[in-house]
Amino acid sequence: MSATSLFERLRITSLRAKIDLVFSIAVLLLVLLFAALWKSSIDRSFEEIRMQERANIHYLYLYYLKTGRIDTDYLASQNIRVVDVGGKNVELRRRITEKGKSEKFAVVNVRLHRYILINNDRFNLILENLNKPRFPVELSIAFAGALAMLILLYLWVVRSIRPLSELKRKIIRFSQGDLNIDCHSDREDEIAEVANAFDQAVRTIRDLLRSRQLLLRAIMHELKTPIAKGRLLSEMIDDPKKKARFHAIFERLNLLIDEFAKVEQITSKNFQPDFHPYKASDILEGSIDLLMLENPSRHLHTVIRKDFTLKGDFELLTLAIKNLIDNAIKYSTDRHADILVREPEIRIINRGKALPHPIEEYFTPFHSSEGGLGLGLYIVKNILDLHGMRLIYRHEAGKNIFAVVAETEEEGEKRRKML
Repeated sequence: MSATSLFERLRITSLRAKIDLVFSIAVLLLVLLFAALWKSSIDRSFEEIRMQERANIHYLYLYYLKTGRIDTDYLASQNIRVVDVGGKNVELRRRITEKGKSEKFAVVNVRLHRYILINNDRFNLILENLNKPRFPVELSIAFAGALAMLILLYLWVVRSIRPLSELKRKIIRFSQGDLNIDCHSDREDEIAEVANAFDQAVRTIRDLLRSRQLLLRAIMHELKTPIAKGRLLSEMIDDPKKKARFHAIFERLNLLIDEFAKVEQITSKNFQPDFHPYKASDILEGSIDLLMLENPSRHLHTVIRKDFTLKGDFELLTLAIKNLIDNAIKYSTDRHADILVREPEIRIINRGKALPHPIEEYFTPFHSSEGGLGLGLYIVKNILDLHGMRLIYRHEAGKNIFAVVAETEEEGEKRRKML
């Protein structure tokens, strides 16, 4: 199993978590190695003590055979003392004897003290070995140094990747529409290279957006000027019908330019909608007014079966519904559309052929296929996404049905908190 698949199985996906895991394993292995070497060092020290004890006992036995006494001076030089078995030590002798099982030679540890029981044909003796296992100073220093190096290396690595967290926060801000971010870094590592490349991309995008906004403003200004002149000239027309017709044409052109400006605001991601509760019937009425139809009842049949309240931006919602109704009339076979309001949806229905492509393809601006819906569904999709609403399409019995489905109150509250 590779390290990558292991991380995936453990669901460790972040770089910081992987670094923490690797260094934790390294520290654990270092501790285990130190424990093993420590035990080995202590075992060697105990073995040296046991060999010393055997040599000392052998010397005592030979010395006793020659002189008939115990060489206490030698024992003292070896850091071994004779235990007095009188008084309180009688109980100690009993315990040592029990643990030693009355053997001729036994070593017993009692309360962290090491006792040697000698019971031979010449003498009986209890000795206490005051020598302790040597503390592995060199090993401890090496362990402390290695652990300190690991900790310093961990802190250095964590500090070196800290700019990634800052870069991530700025990328999130950028994705939410904040173009005023600065990712420039003076460091000389790979993270700095990525940050500087992203910073340059942000600057380029910012400049392009500013250029686009200036161009659009200039275009809309240039368009509004001839429209205003046309409206003034239409006032000179004597025929009332022609005058009204020209007024309607210029008014519609002006509304289209305003609509285009609204689309620019929505797609810029800097637009903050003004949410308020509205009746679906009021939004529908506002949408029909935007169509500027001479005779709405000739092209529309509206049924309010169950009115309901939804929260949203009135201008945006009326614009979205207006575009759906406009497309329904424009692409119907009889220039007529039916509208049904029934909680929680508004349906726009017309007679006509089914869309030749999935509706998702029409959510792009100026869809190029035959019968494309221009900016209509592109505008609708952006507005409904902003409100957390859905657009559902189906074709039944020779009719196209577009349903704008409002979100529930709970869904709306969650989405508004995220804005």
